Amino acid sequence: MPQGTMLEGKVVVVTGAGGGIGRDIALQCAAQGARVVVNDIGASVSGEGGDAGPAQKVVAEIVAAGGQAVANTDSVSEVAAAGRIIQTAMDTYGRIDGVVNNAGILRDRFFHKMSLDEWDAVIKVHLYGAYYVSRAAANHFKEQGSGAYVHMTSTSGLIGNFGQANYAAAKLGIAALSKSIALDMMKFNVRSNCIAPFAWSRMIGSIPTDTPEQQARVAKIQQMTPAKIAPIAVYLASDAAKDVNGQIFAVRNNEIFLMSQPRPERSVHRSEGWTAETVASHAMPALKSGFYGLDRSGDVFTWDPI
Repeated sequence: MPQGTMLEGKVVVVTGAGGGIGRDIALQCAAQGARVVVNDIGASVSGEGGDAGPAQKVVAEIVAAGGQAVANTDSVSEVAAAGRIIQTAMDTYGRIDGVVNNAGILRDRFFHKMSLDEWDAVIKVHLYGAYYVSRAAANHFKEQGSGAYVHMTSTSGLIGNFGQANYAAAKLGIAALSKSIALDMMKFNVRSNCIAPFAWSRMIGSIPTDTPEQQARVAKIQQMTPAKIAPIAVYLASDAAKDVNGQIFAVRNNEIFLMSQPRPERSVHRSEGWTAETVASHAMPALKSGFYGLDRSGDVFTWDPI
């Protein structure tokens, strides 16, 4: 494990850190000098079950490499439990400097077949979870006059994807949550940014591999290891990123993207105002060339990762 000092003296909470992207972020935070709270409930990708083993195993890896870490197995989806995650940092290390909201589950289903439970469970872990954990840290950040949030969003929400209305809604909500935190807390020297990761993990292990084309696609995705995401997460949690706030980045193998945020594209005006008829005859024909297609993430990121 390469050693550095970018996070020396800092305490960082990483949720969903028992495997995948979260594990690599926890490992690299520790390698850069942070004391890490490794949170993971040890559940399946769909959120069932619980096993203290994954979080404790990552802690053991960090300690074996000479770092400091403590395990926590509370759920981000319940407000009291999320509070205990942050309290673990306070009780163990006496402070909190960074929060990486990485915990997530999937319950993919086409919208017209999606159940209330499939909707609710995903929103609770991703959107409520990011809010609960962030809110629990907010007063500590305010009082000490510093802190950094790193949230995981997704191109499924920023762009679109099939069968993920629950996940996409939560992930786009997280991008708005992050921007609001950045605006509300910048006066306390607190920053909030998002990462949309491309990486092979359990979360996307259900992608079908029935055809040669699908197998080739999965083979490419498998090259995008979780370790590729960790460097920017470590950077965003560090003081080196003191001027980076309210941004959305995407990471795909060796590429880092700054993602756009919604802004007006074009406008059309009538001095006498609009009727439904003139909207149909004037406004829509004038605006139509700027309409967005029904793109999915794969339609926008069409080239092979470097």
